[in-house]
Amino acid sequence: MIKLFDHYFHAWTLGRIGSDFGLSLLALMAIVLVQADSLWQALPLAGGPVMSLVAGLLVINSASGLYRRSMDWSVVASAWRAVLAVALSVMLAHQILGFLPAGFANLEAVRLSSAVVIVVLILRRVALGYWAIRSRVGTRVLVFGAGSAAQLVGSSLQAVDPSSNIVGYFPGPNEDQAAVPLADRLPTHLSLTRTARGLGAHEIVVALSERRGGSMPLRELLDCKLAGIRVLDISTYFERTLGQIRVDFVNAGWLIFGDGFSQGWFRSIVKRLFDLLCSSLLIVLASPLMLVAAIAIKLDSPGPVFYRQQRVGAHHKVFQVIKFRSMRTDAEQDGQPRWAAAQDDRVTRVGQWIRRLRIDELPQLFSVLAGSMSLVGPRPERPFFVEQLVAEIPYYAVRHSIKPGVTGWAQVRYQYGSTVADAQEKLQYDLYYVKNHSLLLDVLILFQTVGVVLTGKGAH
Repeated sequence: MIKLFDHYFHAWTLGRIGSDFGLSLLALMAIVLVQADSLWQALPLAGGPVMSLVAGLLVINSASGLYRRSMDWSVVASAWRAVLAVALSVMLAHQILGFLPAGFANLEAVRLSSAVVIVVLILRRVALGYWAIRSRVGTRVLVFGAGSAAQLVGSSLQAVDPSSNIVGYFPGPNEDQAAVPLADRLPTHLSLTRTARGLGAHEIVVALSERRGGSMPLRELLDCKLAGIRVLDISTYFERTLGQIRVDFVNAGWLIFGDGFSQGWFRSIVKRLFDLLCSSLLIVLASPLMLVAAIAIKLDSPGPVFYRQQRVGAHHKVFQVIKFRSMRTDAEQDGQPRWAAAQDDRVTRVGQWIRRLRIDELPQLFSVLAGSMSLVGPRPERPFFVEQLVAEIPYYAVRHSIKPGVTGWAQVRYQYGSTVADAQEKLQYDLYYVKNHSLLLDVLILFQTVGVVLTGKGAH
């Protein structure tokens, strides 16, 4: 893993993006050069449109999930995402290449050639990704521990990174109850250092369920590190690999003395300017869609188009959130707040569609302009539920140290939650965002939000 601007990227993912950028740029410039007299004529006239198209292709591939290493898709799912990426990319190419100067080239020939190249590049990306997951050539991981924590590390790693190879579980000396099957446990007659070297481990994840005196062989772990084997504690493993901070394994000292949680004035100014620019642009672009949604809501069921509700914002300040109404007006006629759930019978017919496409969230862009929300951040929750969750979930209040967002890391990484357990799972992603948020991470989340909207993932 490589850490850039406080966010972890897998080297494999960066390699994919880099290779796609290089191949796309070379292929599209070659098409343009065929139509030009020389490179020096082509660069000033076609350089801008070609670079814009290449950047657009990377955005579409990212939004379509083609750079996500964790997804073990079926052939049908891979084909669907390829079709989606191809359709969007070809339409984008048709529009951008239309900006080439008149008389510079045979525009239709350039568009057709570019469409063929785009199809080949995307099919190549899907095929390589599909093959890479099944080839299972990746990091060799030794898990130090054999209890429930070690078992969780193994299951999560196999789910999120199928190409990684767990070489075994080395039981800790004071672990009385093993959760890992006997067949997966390594013999302990050799030292941890010799075992790790013998198995060719690239990294060791320390996942001991019992850390009483003598459980942690510090000298052996240091020897492993000096031998070039990465050694990770379980909290750092979950942060790096899953993009979350597990509240069941983290402690206050790790949060306080570790890096991250930077809330400086410079980051605040950059984030605010980004919010103002993007929310203004999105309001203009989404205005026709919001108008259609408003008319549909009014025709579908009696009641107002919008609904307002109290939510908890930064520093526990309560504000009014505005959304398109997607439920009946009697959704909480008894006055008792209720979680929204899958197949909720309170949702109207139009409400089902605007929730699936996230259109109901668009009016929150005005809250972003007003400054009570950010474009990216933790989901704002109702005071009734916040009071309950703060009492039941450790570190829940940390998410209120920054502004809530229209979209966020938890929203794109975890399905819609309707229980306290779901709230805890989402909190672990929110904590990661609060600890590591940056402009780059905000942009990545926006890309992934596009993918969530296109696929309808997690909509209730």
